[in-house]
Amino acid sequence: MAVHHPATIVPTKLELLQAWVPHQPWVGRADASVLTRLGSYRFDDPDGEVGVETHLLGTVDGQVLQVPLTYRGAPRRGADDSLITTMTHTTLGDRWIYDGCQDPVYVSTLVTAILTGGREADLYAATDAGLVLEAATTHVRGSGTWSAVNVADASAIVVVHHESTTEITAGRAEAAVTLTISRVMSSVDTARDERPSLTGTWPGQETPVVLATVDRAS
Repeated sequence: MAVHHPATIVPTKLELLQAWVPHQPWVGRADASVLTRLGSYRFDDPDGEVGVETHLLGTVDGQVLQVPLTYRGAPRRGADDSLITTMTHTTLGDRWIYDGCQDPVYVSTLVTAILTGGREADLYAATDAGLVLEAATTHVRGSGTWSAVNVADASAIVVVHHESTTEITAGRAEAAVTLTISRVMSSVDTARDERPSLTGTWPGQETPVVLATVDRAS
């Protein structure tokens, strides 16, 4: 589960996304000059150390962008190239914000969700009376169509950005997989994909959309 702590954060998530996203190669021809938040979903880090959140953003020209981020309480060694910014959180302290596609925790949790038929993490609000479950507006579900592989060693990550997708190869030898992440969804693809996949819905998009697929690496 994920816990939402009442706090002031600087910069806000939308502010950091508005500053970073327009300069990314996977934006393609989308007009990302102004971004609005459509929804988001989280996965649980089994070790409870890393926040894993994917944002769905609307563009000026009516397209949808998918942006995975990870939140860490300390810098990740050797990951300076994927550091987006640092954030001040009045409850949790300083946070280091990374491009999720290059973070092994994001990669592992996404593959696991797809191959085991997993879904988004429940989000709770921390209140004086305890944890209160928040109503979810964005829902994702993995297809779980072939047996899960061991993706615990997701350190051997290779990321290639295309105009509207990102391909991530991770793992070693027979456990290696290739993820394809939809980054720009202009004419939203609701077709069924034969590959193991993650589909999702959010406010204004009630028909499930393919957000990511996984294949065994060749």
